[in-house]
Amino acid sequence: MSINKLHYVLQIADNALILGHRISEWCGHGPVLEQDIAITNTALDHIGQARNLYQYAADLYNQMNAKDKKNAFTYFTLEEDKTATEDTFPYLRDAWDFKNVLLVEQANEDWAYTVARSFFYDSFMLLFYSELSNSNDEQLQSIAIKSLKEVQYHQRWSRDWVIRLGDGTEESHEKMKEAILNLWAFTGELFMPSEADKAMTAEELGVDVSQLRDSWFNMVKDTLTEATLEVPDINAWMHRGGKEGKHTEKLGFILTDMQFLQRSYPDATW
Repeated sequence: MSINKLHYVLQIADNALILGHRISEWCGHGPVLEQDIAITNTALDHIGQARNLYQYAADLYNQMNAKDKKNAFTYFTLEEDKTATEDTFPYLRDAWDFKNVLLVEQANEDWAYTVARSFFYDSFMLLFYSELSNSNDEQLQSIAIKSLKEVQYHQRWSRDWVIRLGDGTEESHEKMKEAILNLWAFTGELFMPSEADKAMTAEELGVDVSQLRDSWFNMVKDTLTEATLEVPDINAWMHRGGKEGKHTEKLGFILTDMQFLQRSYPDATW
């Protein structure tokens, strides 16, 4: 099994896990009870998608030879007598071996930031999973088809909130405007192919993310226009590096919370 294929699956899984973790921070703190429940369920959807992908990543890793296993990561290695599981990659890798885009690790800040981040990501994943549903890799195809049903709901929910806040009160409009403008520079990385993206596209197993850019922008533009919000420049400067393991300090705090139990009590069971 190729290292690029493993990295490709981990890219998708890491995005889902980190965003799911971020969204879960709203559990018990939503603006109204109904939305508290809705966003908590959305977090569970993302984590459920991550679990399916991490299990596939574990299967791929277990089939690799010792040399490829060693070369697949910067520092992470699994002891030879151990088998990777869906818990291996979330809990035992450090930040530099995570492949998620920088967008999903950005802090919640407030409800508008959470909504904007989700809308940008959900709109991308709606297009991405639609294309991945045609993958020649049966496992990826199956995960994409299952996940697409959830993403359709996620995108509709986040889109409705962008419009609700953007076309709402003066205060909600300003907060939504600020969130859109501040997070915009993190959206470009979604369409910058990594080496894993390129390899999987060449093998007709993955998605050429660069080809999704225009459709995504049109989707976002229509929504922002309806929300009476300014549409940022798609050609503006963009952050990048997450897919190559270069993250903001925010990911470190997420992993500190998420991995504490495993790091303190390795292989503990309930």
